[in-house]
Amino acid sequence: MTQIDSKIPQGPLAQKWTNYKASQKLVNPANKRKLDIIVLGTGLAGASAAASFGEMGFNVKIFCIQDSPRRAHSIAAQGGINAAKNYQNDGDSVYRLFYDTIKGGDYRAREANVYRLAEVSNNIIDQCVAQGVPFARDYGGQLDNRSFGGAQVSRTFYARGQTGQQLLLGAYSSLSRQIKKGSVKLFPREEMLDLVLVDGKTRGIVTRNLVTGAIEKHGAHAVVLATGGYGNVYFLSTNAMGSNGAAAMRCFKKGAFFGNPCFVQIHPTCIPVHGDYQSKLTLMSESLRNDGRIWVPKKKEDAEALRAGRLKPTDIKEEDRDYYLERRYPAFGNLVPRDVASRAAKERCDAGFGVNETGLAVYLDFKDAIARLGKSVIEARYGNLFQMYEKITADNPYETPMMIYPAIHYSMGGIWVDYELQTTIPGLFAAGEANFSDHGANRLGASALMQGLADGYFVLPYTIQNYLSHEIQTPRISTDRPEFEEAAKAAKARIDRLMGIQGSHSVDHFQKALGHIMWEYVGMGRTKEGLEEGIRRIRQVREEFWKDVRVTGTADEFNPELEKALRTAEHLELGELMARDALLREESCGGHFREEHQTADGEALRHDDQFMYVSCWEYKGAGEEPELHKEPLIYENIKIAQRNYKD
Repeated sequence: MTQIDSKIPQGPLAQKWTNYKASQKLVNPANKRKLDIIVLGTGLAGASAAASFGEMGFNVKIFCIQDSPRRAHSIAAQGGINAAKNYQNDGDSVYRLFYDTIKGGDYRAREANVYRLAEVSNNIIDQCVAQGVPFARDYGGQLDNRSFGGAQVSRTFYARGQTGQQLLLGAYSSLSRQIKKGSVKLFPREEMLDLVLVDGKTRGIVTRNLVTGAIEKHGAHAVVLATGGYGNVYFLSTNAMGSNGAAAMRCFKKGAFFGNPCFVQIHPTCIPVHGDYQSKLTLMSESLRNDGRIWVPKKKEDAEALRAGRLKPTDIKEEDRDYYLERRYPAFGNLVPRDVASRAAKERCDAGFGVNETGLAVYLDFKDAIARLGKSVIEARYGNLFQMYEKITADNPYETPMMIYPAIHYSMGGIWVDYELQTTIPGLFAAGEANFSDHGANRLGASALMQGLADGYFVLPYTIQNYLSHEIQTPRISTDRPEFEEAAKAAKARIDRLMGIQGSHSVDHFQKALGHIMWEYVGMGRTKEGLEEGIRRIRQVREEFWKDVRVTGTADEFNPELEKALRTAEHLELGELMARDALLREESCGGHFREEHQTADGEALRHDDQFMYVSCWEYKGAGEEPELHKEPLIYENIKIAQRNYKD
């Protein structure tokens, strides 16, 4: 049986990473040329890791499902990236960034990993500036910062509302340099269908060429999974349609434990749902909460008039507006963490104070900021975000408040990894949003970009060597081995099975059905009865899917319907795993809110004596219940307390 070993180094917290690097095993330059690494995904984690490995001298193959690495979903990140530079001299430090991250995650993250993340954060900014990332600067020429939720200091570096795009272009330039040099080989339009193990070790992957439909085999001494999160299990999310989490599930089925699958983030500032034919939702950056104020009417009759169109938001007088975050959380105001802001919005809407035609929206208002700073300043800070909002809604946010509502955004759960970012399968590593490691039950804003680049630039280059130092005698992996042929046959059989059903409903029919179940029963508010009902309904949809799905086209061509079918099949299993994890965790923490477990004023109520652990799920076979393992979370350097953002 696989045992959990987090491999946390000995010694004081602030010295663990230094001590690890001082004692890790290395691979000399001549031996690096003999070793192959596969990287799956070209977002910030994957691109930075592949560029780093190539620069170090390893042979790297990098795969993406898009036609260009630049189309990875990291490009959609808007608001910024955290680092403890303390340029404003406002009291920030590595320890404070570490503490805010642990607290923001509601004390459900591994202490050593989070401290390392905070420790290397400053290096990330230096690296990106050296690459030419055009961060915003203040009047004196220093890099500028803004505030994000869950912190009382300004530590978020940004490039207007397109930080992810600029960071990805920086990583892509580094990756392109290695591709031109020949140390990295790029495989676009390829999707990983299976992981290949030989004698229990990762030895490669089987992919499908998304243009020709050909099943291909690729060998390597190690594989890095950097394929992002699984928010699209809910169908409607802020994720790109290509962000699917299927690769993680395929690794799960080969023996990689899945950590904390029920921990998904609901982002509070999303453009509300506007119809039945949407394929995704659009995020409005958390950075807008620096200057925007969130409110609903104080009077229900005003809310009803707004919903009916009899009043405009500008008709509501100042004294009749409820700035509920400022009222409930005076110390943090509109910059409370995302899970807190999301639940507060839901509570106001459930109480009948929501706006929009559906009543499922609140206002994000820039009237005061424009009066205080001037329209030109707001335009310089958020202009592209305002343009995007106006194109989607036909409302001008300079003149009328934005309408926002919470939506599925980020996956804190993911493949379980140890301190080295290695999974329970030797030779398989996971980075960025694909792993569970750094955010606990809720991710602080601007920490996703930080984690992805930390893993790729500053963690994996060390830890993967520690593993590969034992592989220098292993010859180049031949894909003629029977294990590769078996994996290819299994992948083809799965495709043939899907193509052969020829049922009466499209793939989207089943994906949407799953999404409705997930949002209703495994969404913002969860109950024991609801989760049990959700599991029952997911199983029913899964059974219908395998009997009645219709995949058009053929398998040996470009076929997006087949791609979606393969991913939806994984979602139908992942959805049940998420619901099962949420059912067993009988507490509320971060984004996991069990309605039976809340404080008198509606805040998340943890039960540390029972649930201070990482839930690690082991796949036991098709139709079998997965087995739960627990990694205890031990905090030696912080005081554990009920989260308080009020004072």
